[in-house]
This record gives sequence, structure tokens and C-alpha cells, in this order.
Amino acid sequence: MAFVITEPCLSEKSGECVSICPVDCIVEGPDQFFIDPDTCIDCGACVAACPVDAIVDEHDLNPAQEVYLEKAESFFGS
Repeated sequence: MAFVITEPCLSEKSGECVSICPVDCIVEGPDQFFIDPDTCIDCGACVAACPVDAIVDEHDLNPAQEVYLEKAESFFGS
């Protein structure tokens, strides 16, 4: 998984990231969007498109954001 959608997306779900993704790897969940790690090509287009700066590279997550990586893994059954 290269990118993780974090807390600023909770209940925001503005969706600019969905429309910009060239491989349609961003999926809407019950309270936020998630990036499918099996489909993502790590292009980073979603990062620039996110109006609330919610998308973070997995390796740049701070300890408080780790829960969003776990949440994404759970969402996709990884």
C-alpha cells in the first residue's frame, strides 16, 4: 500500500481524488474513501487533488495516523 487516506477525510468525502485517479482504485467506505493497494499504481495524482490533505504516503504516516493504515487493510481484507 503506497498511500493512505487519513482523518481529514472522515465524513468529508469530497471525492476529488476519485475523479482524478487513472485506475479507479479509490473506493467509498461508510465514513471515508479508501485506496485499494492492489489496484493503485502509486502515481500520486490523488495526493495533489485532495482538498483536505488527507492522503499520505504509507511511509510518512505519523504514529497517530497508523490507525488509518489498519482501517484500510481491514476494509480490503488484507
